[in-house]
Amino acid sequence: MAANEIGARFGPGDRVRVRKAYPLGHIRTPFYIRGHSGAVERLCGAFGNPEELAQMRSGEPRQPLYRVRFLQSEVWPGYRGNPEDALEVEIFQHWLEPGRA
Repeated sequence: MAANEIGARFGPGDRVRVRKAYPLGHIRTPFYIRGHSGAVERLCGAFGNPEELAQMRSGEPRQPLYRVRFLQSEVWPGYRGNPEDALEVEIFQHWLEPGRA
């Protein structure tokens, strides 16, 4: 881990919940996924915070970026597809909190 990088808090299989927040500005977390829980599929690496980069700032410290898997039936009320259907979203760590097992 580089000095200008935040350490990863989560690993594959960990349950996480996306913060339900609606700040103004350039937000890289989809509206429809906020407040929902999923499982970390993998750590993608650490990258400049796009919310800071959009404001012409350095984006540091770099943030861990995760691919998180959500069951569609838990995201979309009344979803009638296969109960195993899922979607995967890449989300920066500062948007995630520990979820329920």
